[in-house]
Amino acid sequence: MIVRIDEAQAGQRLDHVLAGPLGSRSRAQRLIDAGLVTVDGSVRPKRHVVAAGELIEVREPDDAPAADAAAASIDLDVAYEDDAVLVVDKPAGLVVHPAAGHWTGTLAQALQARGIRAERGGIVHRLDRDTSGLLLAAKDDATLRALQDELRERRIEREYLALVAGRPPARTGTIDAPIGRDRRDRTRHSTDTDQPRDAVTHFEIAEALPHTTLLRVRLETGRTHQIRVHLEAIGHPVVGDPVYGPRPPRPVPRLGRQFLHAARLAFDHPVSGRRIEVASELPDDLRTALEAARAATPGRPGAA
Repeated sequence: MIVRIDEAQAGQRLDHVLAGPLGSRSRAQRLIDAGLVTVDGSVRPKRHVVAAGELIEVREPDDAPAADAAAASIDLDVAYEDDAVLVVDKPAGLVVHPAAGHWTGTLAQALQARGIRAERGGIVHRLDRDTSGLLLAAKDDATLRALQDELRERRIEREYLALVAGRPPARTGTIDAPIGRDRRDRTRHSTDTDQPRDAVTHFEIAEALPHTTLLRVRLETGRTHQIRVHLEAIGHPVVGDPVYGPRPPRPVPRLGRQFLHAARLAFDHPVSGRRIEVASELPDDLRTALEAARAATPGRPGAA
């Protein structure tokens, strides 16, 4: 079933909009929670507020692929775990939630196969498919709600390492620019949007290199593609980014994805109240790219 959102429906929750066509709100919620509902090709939570023009696609359970045995075999790198929470060190290339083109083999399904029964695999925040690093998950719905509240209250620290083209003019900075779907290209997000949502990103220079700069980036909010969009907006896009990245000549060779890694995560444990801090080292492909960036010849972008 496909539903195009009109002006009269805009501003309603996703599950409210689908309650009529699907016969009940509870049925709509079950399909949404199962990852069978997409909004413009992306899986969204039931509380998602729809906008005019969005395309909603609903797949019935019988239409969905058979249970994904591959999800159970995904070898998760667990950076921290206790009875309530789990921190996964996600590799690049692993999709977090089911979506159009990626219905199976996702991190959410792997967590469910591991025994996590919280909604949507208990995942508290998202990482793009080709962004590596730390991701927080809850093992039950009560813990998930507590961590989601903590995220909304901006008490969860998320720090990334990003290699960007050029060099920012200041050692530290804050980018405070609302983000939404680009008004001309709906496959992209940007600061040039008709549906702006507050977005704040902090950065500091970790290492200055011949043609690039390694930044420590801290998220205050968590909009789709926020770091990538914000760094492009200030003229220092993430190296290797196929959508928002720098155009040739490439400042760093030998990199097949965006140089963006979730390197540090800190949160208050929802049960004990203890502050938990977890760190992740750069994976091999980003370490190799960083060494190439360090060895680049001044004045010759793309040299190794």
